[in-house]
Amino acid sequence: MSLSPPRSTLEQLQTGADKAIDAFRNERLSEARDEYSGHFAEARSAIEGLLELSMDLTSLQSSGELAIARYLEALRYIAAPPISEDDLETLSGVDKRWFNAASQSSAVVRTIVALVDRQRFPWLLDGREPLQTEREAAIVSTAAQLASSRIQTARRMDSKEAQEQLVKATLRSTGFVEAEPRVINTLRSAPSPGEFCGESMLGSRKADIVVGLWDDRVLAIECKVSNSKVNSVKRIKNDAAVKARSWIQEFGTQLIVPAAVISGVFHPPNLLSAQADGLTIWWAHDLDQMVDWIRRTGG
Repeated sequence: MSLSPPRSTLEQLQTGADKAIDAFRNERLSEARDEYSGHFAEARSAIEGLLELSMDLTSLQSSGELAIARYLEALRYIAAPPISEDDLETLSGVDKRWFNAASQSSAVVRTIVALVDRQRFPWLLDGREPLQTEREAAIVSTAAQLASSRIQTARRMDSKEAQEQLVKATLRSTGFVEAEPRVINTLRSAPSPGEFCGESMLGSRKADIVVGLWDDRVLAIECKVSNSKVNSVKRIKNDAAVKARSWIQEFGTQLIVPAAVISGVFHPPNLLSAQADGLTIWWAHDLDQMVDWIRRTGG
């Protein structure tokens, strides 16, 4: 009989969650302010460049194509609230791939002009040149919004990538060999025992890491990082647990073990609920538990 996937009690999940929050807190508090300062300097330069090109936004329509080509991100942040590329695509009716095309730039710029924040750029409402203090305030506030968004995006991407690399390094340290990612429609095409691969389509859904266990089952790992209890619901209940149910339905409980390696802020009752959906949970700060269980699948 195959080794059963591990399950934790609510108390054990709470202990892990407390340790994960401590690790998250220490990491955030020790982050160098230089990271934000660097993003702010780049954002300020972009906003200043956009204002100079467009005569303090008064000639955006005539400088549209050039403004989009050079300063699309800055343009999106002069809106109130800042507008995402997806929303800009929807509102302008222009495919994002063609934002800077000469034939489409006027529609994109027209949409942005309609959304410009008149509180940050009051001179546009009055039809005049900006006061120096107004211009400086607009540059600083817009650059701060853009820099904050960049750093939050970078944190999400870097944290997930770092966690995936940590899991892969842990697998290598136990003797597993990394194979090429692939499309896995049947478990016959999954990594062989002692192998793993990175992001791959597993059945109808992608898995971050797919592992061939020693007992011929497949371990499907999702790497999840959360910065709040609310965010953790999306990461665990609405994503990892949904994938777990889907993989179990497609491949069966005897052939696949859905799992998540998590770090950051998670609400233990949500984790307990995800376990009931068939999801095995390991903490990134304690991957020895994952390693021990994988080794035991070899009998």
